[in-house]
Amino acid sequence: MAKKTKSRRRAAFEAGAIRALVTWPRILPFRLRCALAAWLMAWVVAPAAGYRARIRANLAHVMPELPEREVRRLMRRVPANVGRMLTELAAGEEFAERLRDAPVTGPGLAALEEARAAGRPQLLVSGHFGNFDAMRAVLSRRGYRIGAIYRPLNDKMLDAEFLAMLSAISEPVFARGRSGLAKMIRHLRQGNAVAILPDQHVNKGALLSFFGKPAPTALSAAEMALKYDAVLVPLYGIRQPDGSFELVIEEPVPHSDARTMTQALNDSLEARIRQNMDQWLWLHRRWKPERQARRAARKAAGG
Repeated sequence: MAKKTKSRRRAAFEAGAIRALVTWPRILPFRLRCALAAWLMAWVVAPAAGYRARIRANLAHVMPELPEREVRRLMRRVPANVGRMLTELAAGEEFAERLRDAPVTGPGLAALEEARAAGRPQLLVSGHFGNFDAMRAVLSRRGYRIGAIYRPLNDKMLDAEFLAMLSAISEPVFARGRSGLAKMIRHLRQGNAVAILPDQHVNKGALLSFFGKPAPTALSAAEMALKYDAVLVPLYGIRQPDGSFELVIEEPVPHSDARTMTQALNDSLEARIRQNMDQWLWLHRRWKPERQARRAARKAAGG
C-alpha cells in the first residue's frame, strides 16, 4: 500500500511539474523559455521524479561499459532535452513558424514526395529523439496531411494541454484506441501520412534487438505498410547547438516481412541515438528486463 501511495504521489508530481513547465513560462521570450525549462527539468524535476535513476538503469542495462562521467552527463542532458522539447511543443504555431524555412535533406525525401504525388499512403517513423515533432511541423507546412497518434495521459488537465500542443503543430491527432485507430487507418488509406513513434515498451510486442538487448516492440507500422502498400520512411529532427534542427529523411525501408522491417527501424534509430546520446528519452523504461524475465519464466513454466 505504501509503495502504491508513493507511486501515486510521484505521478501527481510529474504531471504537475510538466504542466507547469508548458504553461507558465509562456510569458518569457522563446529562447529564454527553452533554456529555463531545460534547467528546471534537469536540476529540479528529474531528481525529484526519479528520472536520473531510470536513465542510469537503462544505460547500465545496454551500455555497462559507459564511463561514469558520461553517465552523469546524460543524467543531466537527457532531461534538459525533454524540457526544451516540451517548451517547443507548447509554443505551437510559434515553434512551427520558426521552422518554416528549415531545409529537409536525406535520400528518402524524393521517395516521400513521389509517394505523396501518387496518392500512396506514407508512414513516417521516428522516435522520442531530438524533437520528433519538428519534422511534422515542417512537412505539414509543405502540404503533407500528417496524422499523429498519441496515448491519452492519465492526468486529464495535462492530457488536454498535450493534445492542444500536438494539434497546434499539425492535425489530425488520433487518440490511441479502437476509435482513434479506425480514423487513423481511414486517413492513411486516403493517401495521407501518419507519424508513428514505436520506440516504447509494448508488453506483448515482438522481442527485437535495440542496443544489443531484446526490446518488446510493436510491429504495427510495418504491418500497416504491408497491408496498405504505404511507403515506410525513418525520419528525424536532430537538435543542433544553435537551437536549429537537422531534418533528415532516410531511405524507405524495403517491404519484406514485419519483423525484418521493424528491426530495420530499430537499427536506424539506434544509429542516430549513438551519434547524439543526450537526445533520446533514456528516462523511458524501454526494455524492462525484470518484466521480460518474469514473462519468460511464466512461459517456461507453462510449457
